[in-house]
Amino acid sequence: MAAAAYRSGEKLVNEWDGLTHDYTRKGGVVHTEIMLPSHAPPEFQDRSTLWNSVEQIEKSSDAQLAREIEVALPVELSRSEQLALVRSFVKDNFVDAGMCADFALHDKDDGNPHAHIMLTIRPIKENGEWGAKCRKVYDLDGQGQRIPDGKGGWKNHREDTTDWNRRENAEKWRAAWAAYTNRVLEAAGRPERIDHRSYKRQGVDKIPTVHMGPAASQMERRGIVTEKGNINREIAADNKLLKEIKARITRLYNWSKEQSAQPQPQPQPQGRESIMDFLFQAKQDTAPTSQYAKVRALKADANLFNFLMENGISSMEQLYEKVSAMNSGYYDLCGKIVKAERRLSVLDERLEMWAQYQKYKPVRQKLDKIAPAKREQFEQRHSADLALFDAAVRYLDTLKASGEAITPKAWRTEVQRLTAEKEADYLTMRSMREDIKAVETLKKTADRLAREGQTQRREEQER
Repeated sequence: MAAAAYRSGEKLVNEWDGLTHDYTRKGGVVHTEIMLPSHAPPEFQDRSTLWNSVEQIEKSSDAQLAREIEVALPVELSRSEQLALVRSFVKDNFVDAGMCADFALHDKDDGNPHAHIMLTIRPIKENGEWGAKCRKVYDLDGQGQRIPDGKGGWKNHREDTTDWNRRENAEKWRAAWAAYTNRVLEAAGRPERIDHRSYKRQGVDKIPTVHMGPAASQMERRGIVTEKGNINREIAADNKLLKEIKARITRLYNWSKEQSAQPQPQPQPQGRESIMDFLFQAKQDTAPTSQYAKVRALKADANLFNFLMENGISSMEQLYEKVSAMNSGYYDLCGKIVKAERRLSVLDERLEMWAQYQKYKPVRQKLDKIAPAKREQFEQRHSADLALFDAAVRYLDTLKASGEAITPKAWRTEVQRLTAEKEADYLTMRSMREDIKAVETLKKTADRLAREGQTQRREEQER
């Protein structure tokens, strides 16, 4: 009831414990709606009736009452398009499967419009009554007979009556949201598209940015620099570097491969021809005239000659071997960097949630000590802090359930180590630029001479 009241911005009374949850002063709620399967009681269109019924049917103290899904709404769509998108997604994926859905659109004009979708857990029978979440199923032997449990009964286990709790549903619903959103964007004539998969699963060697959140996003739009904004700017610069070097080294790799495999007409360097002789001849054929051009050419030549001498390169075949090694080195470095960034993203999220847990834990402890008569007032006054604490608890509990230990100190140590390794790899990556420039100088010279040779041959044919 508290969650439904908060999402909808309404005042709801929980008939199970008598508490009133009043969020009528909450801002940013632009639309609320309940969608029901055809066999659900019509009175469930009333939010209070629906969720009070859910509260009453559950008897266990740790029962799950509802499931919530939160989706980000594309800012490129109008409000009516956003609403139509959410309705179609909810109907096709949840309501048609038999769930009752209560959704709310939130938008505080901070660039983060989103929808909260609350879903019922229990199925509804055809007569409109709540059904069972699970049923008892007897274990059978090879002959299809019940197996005694040695206590006068039969061995059995419980099975869910629906498939709504299957873990693979999270992936299915995420994929569905991406598909529905992209269809609406396309229909609206927008070029933007979303992909529910991570860069890693897409096979993209790109570092993902961190989620800014509404507060940081709003501050950045107002010109206030934030830590998360700085992180994303650094990631953008790193992605630009990786993309730049990949493009440049790929061009050189393809060119050197072609040059080493196929004898080229003069005056390009052939596979076994001395590159030094070729460069010496090219330098004699074209001498720069201005002082600036002479200095620039001298520096380029020096870098190229140093690169060839240091790597013992005298032929195009040897150059191809070196560029091929540079290409492989790039992909090795890129893989290490992206892997480290992805791990750092995970660790940063864990440390952020741990800090959130520590920050708001005293608020929760104070709530536990307050007399029942004053609890509701305290909860309303500190609702945001308590929600952040609960979110941190859920995150850490999920982490523990997956077998991960809660070790903030070890996480910080790993962050320091990975950061140092990543920075060293980036230094190596940037140093590759000098070698790339040297080979590009050779390529430009070869390409220029090839063009001049073609022009000369055409002129001779015309004469």
